[in-house]
Amino acid sequence: MSSSKNYLLSITIIGILFFIFGFITWINGTLIPYLKIACELRTDVQAFLVATAFFIAYTVMAIPSSMVLRKTGYKKGMALGLLIMSIGAAIFIPAADTRNFNLFLVGLFVIGTGLALLQTASNPYVSIIGPIESAATRISIMGICNKVAGIIAGLIFGYIALNDADSLIHNLKTMDATAKAVALDELASRVIVPYIIIAATLAALAVGILFSGLPDVNDEESSEESVSHHEHKTSVFQFPHLMLGVLALFLYVGVEVMAGDTIISYGKSLGIGLSTSRYFTQGTLACMLLGYIVGISTIPKYISQANALKYCAILGVVFTILAVLTDGYVSVAFIAMLGLANSLMWPAIFPLAIEGLGKFTKTGSALMIMAIAGGAILPLIYGRLSESMGTRMAYIIMAPCYLYILYYAVKGHSVGKKSLA
Repeated sequence: MSSSKNYLLSITIIGILFFIFGFITWINGTLIPYLKIACELRTDVQAFLVATAFFIAYTVMAIPSSMVLRKTGYKKGMALGLLIMSIGAAIFIPAADTRNFNLFLVGLFVIGTGLALLQTASNPYVSIIGPIESAATRISIMGICNKVAGIIAGLIFGYIALNDADSLIHNLKTMDATAKAVALDELASRVIVPYIIIAATLAALAVGILFSGLPDVNDEESSEESVSHHEHKTSVFQFPHLMLGVLALFLYVGVEVMAGDTIISYGKSLGIGLSTSRYFTQGTLACMLLGYIVGISTIPKYISQANALKYCAILGVVFTILAVLTDGYVSVAFIAMLGLANSLMWPAIFPLAIEGLGKFTKTGSALMIMAIAGGAILPLIYGRLSESMGTRMAYIIMAPCYLYILYYAVKGHSVGKKSLA
């Protein structure tokens, strides 16, 4: 197979995987209010454990994932990740049947485990399969696949799970215990068939990836030149630009998840019905989609990855402040517009942080994937703050996150890189 066909095949297959990432990940925005009703959770903080269980798996499993990849290579590692995700989706079936919130969390953790392996393989694959200076463009293309899937997932699951949520919440208040249990059992059962389909599809894709023509790339060979310049490096922790990038990614994922997964609950707290607010996550994703299109058009032809990150961080600070200073639908709109600010952050931070790691690329990628735990921790902090400060003012915690990302864009990404030259 020619190198151009090889490249096209690889990009197509990885694009499908990123579609899966988006579909599975952005269902969480709908699952949070859905499980709060179905499992009779008392607070938003409990409901935000959905994001915690899902994203904490990245921290727990990223290093083991890098070890698995060393033995399996990228291709088999991706197939294994899909199979693990299939098992996690299957756990939703007994969880829904029993309305057991803890079992739902177990399923989410297992899905997150599979995604950790899948992302530890696929993200550096996209970065190193072509020139590093255009990595942000390739990741932006993957981001479009991701966010289109998220929009579709939210629309489908919003209709399935939250279509009549406002009337159900109202009716539950007047039901006796037996009628209430029947109504909630029916609500919980709505996700059984969708997750059977998801589990079967993921298992089929795992087999498909395993027998596909997806080539394995050697990140050590592709970075051979950079390795020769820092043979004295004995640990991944000797790359300060990577360590600073890990923190930048941690904060970025935290604010991205807050903008996407808390916006439905935020709208509800402002008195906006779930019949309307269930679409708000799609607004955030649509703004991200717009940002990815801009990224593909401008990086690296007109602006560098670092400058794109800088402009996005500035927008993040501005939109956060405006969201806090306004109210109602206007405030919700600024939270959704954070999707635009967040759009080019992953495509810029990831390649900037793993640039020049050479033989440490897999381990460095694993550390970056661990940083996805920001999506597990920062929404919980937001939830706690919202109880004391209010749901609107609690968003102010995003401002210092964006300011640090701005520092990484301006200076942090180049710290220590001169010693690699």
